[in-house]
Amino acid sequence: MSNAIEGATPGFLVWRLSMKWRVAIDRGLASLGLTHAQYSLVASLSGMEHAGLRPSQRALADHTGLEALYVSKLARALESAGLVERTIDPADSRAVLLSLTEEGRETTGRAVTVVRQLVDGLLAPLGGIGGVGTEAFTEALTALLDVPVPPVSREE
Repeated sequence: MSNAIEGATPGFLVWRLSMKWRVAIDRGLASLGLTHAQYSLVASLSGMEHAGLRPSQRALADHTGLEALYVSKLARALESAGLVERTIDPADSRAVLLSLTEEGRETTGRAVTVVRQLVDGLLAPLGGIGGVGTEAFTEALTALLDVPVPPVSREE
């Protein structure tokens, strides 16, 4: 284990890996004016739009795993930057629908290219994005994400 601490728990390693990736992506996207969290929102929104969807902030929060309040904050910042349009859902005045602006689509396209290059490099030890090791890693991560969070009882 090169830079990892010997005897580290899986939870610690997941934390370290997520921080390494977040920092790498934040740095890679800085020239585009995006953070990793903002990228998660616009890239997910782009994918949903390609599928013919115009998601609400809540749907995007559910899709990304981000808190709804945080998605709202990110969406407002992206709207101010001219990348996202927020509109009230005509079917539910409490819901806010999101869509990318033309500038948002262009920026997201450039960002996806940057992130794919970074992720391919980060996954190089597993064979890169298309590697067999990456496929197994993705399956393991998916299995972990599919497990409900168990209840924790407090000892008194």
